[in-house]
Amino acid sequence: MTDPTLQPPRPPVDAPAPAGETRPLKLFIKSFGCQMNSYDASRMADALAPEGYSETGTIEEADLVVLNTCHIRERAAEKIYSELGKIREMKEASGHKVTLAVAGCVAQAEGAEIIRRQRAVDLVVGPQSYHRLPDLVRRARETSGVVDTDFPVESKFDHLAAPSAAKTRARGVSAFVTVQEGCDKFCSFCVVPYTRGAEMSRPPEAIVAEVRALLDAGVREVTLLGQNVNAYHGVDAADRGWTLAGLARTLAGLPGLARIRYTTSHPRDMDAELVAAHRDLPALMPFLHLPVQSGSDRILHAMNRRHDAASYVALVAEIRAARPDIALSSDFIVGFPGETEADFADTLALVRQVGFASSFAFKYSPRPGTPGADLPGHVPDEVMLDRLHRLQALLEEQRQAFNRAAVGRRLDVLIEKPGRHPGQLGGRSPYLQAVHVDGPPDLIGTVQPVDILSAGPNSLAGRLAVAVPTPVAERLAS
Repeated sequence: MTDPTLQPPRPPVDAPAPAGETRPLKLFIKSFGCQMNSYDASRMADALAPEGYSETGTIEEADLVVLNTCHIRERAAEKIYSELGKIREMKEASGHKVTLAVAGCVAQAEGAEIIRRQRAVDLVVGPQSYHRLPDLVRRARETSGVVDTDFPVESKFDHLAAPSAAKTRARGVSAFVTVQEGCDKFCSFCVVPYTRGAEMSRPPEAIVAEVRALLDAGVREVTLLGQNVNAYHGVDAADRGWTLAGLARTLAGLPGLARIRYTTSHPRDMDAELVAAHRDLPALMPFLHLPVQSGSDRILHAMNRRHDAASYVALVAEIRAARPDIALSSDFIVGFPGETEADFADTLALVRQVGFASSFAFKYSPRPGTPGADLPGHVPDEVMLDRLHRLQALLEEQRQAFNRAAVGRRLDVLIEKPGRHPGQLGGRSPYLQAVHVDGPPDLIGTVQPVDILSAGPNSLAGRLAVAVPTPVAERLAS
């Protein structure tokens, strides 16, 4: 499908500013990859708002275009260069000055090489330097070729501007909050330790303050983000150490917060305290993304995962004993160097044994500079593709079975936004399933019991289990 944001340029929609007046500055950000990039995109927009930039969903209007990139997959990095070529054409045809910036993990990994390959790029900025973005953009508008991919001593979180309450409300009732960045695990396939750096945890007071501000603006659900989020080890002003479980317990006590989620976790950091939090905290949703990557112990060792299949299965059993209704999702890599058909069969066996509500599966993609890229025994692409299709078929079968099992149940649904049809609302179940119901817009931001009537390929359809109050129902009918 063609990306509508990268169509050939249309005539400028803004009339030229009268002589002596300043044209309003427009910002277009496109993010790729993980939820943390979505969070970073919002914080970049917040940092640039005091500079006069307002966000636009139309790239042709933009004075500043930011591609917020992901470096996990080889094709993802190459896609960036393809899109930069399209944006270069738009930039050249534009009737106003356009500054083009590349941010995120590709920026961190490739630095000045991006400008060498695509001269239309004015600014390259790594994910640890977003607090310097206003100054960097000012410099880039004067002279192209600005690069900032250092790992600064100061934390960007101490300097990033907070969004206005109005902007938070416009972003919806669910919000991401980064609590941890970086990773010290050094899985042999992963570039994250090199692009995001060592593990760093934000002080708990700063996180609580950010969540309070979100709640004051109408947010009802927060997802705590980190490359290795359950390795969170924040230190407060009294020099006391905090765990993710302790942070979740504190946040669960904040008035107005209905739901807490977190991602992405590592099996080695899923400790007893966090498992108990799933048992004890109703606000902590019964849906856990717990990547395993492979079911083969030999491949897990080569990946430097430092756990085996049996310990992963035992951990799942421990979590389910604490929270029987919990649903799991995971990540899988097929075709890691040296993977045999027997290794792949072990992965299929683990999937059948555990059972997942949803998962992501990818072909192995060698990333330059990672140990995995230098391993012998790279699997032919056609073999990887065959294994990927077989694994995805099994995972999709499990996903659809999980969704069908919701039919006839009553689930609490956080109503998030209007649906696509008149009178329809969209929300999420505790298990992150999209749910559609008929109801008035007054219900947006509330958690409603919903009787699930049917399951489609990608969403559930339900009916409000509690009658809508008569005045609200009359407004809906009118």
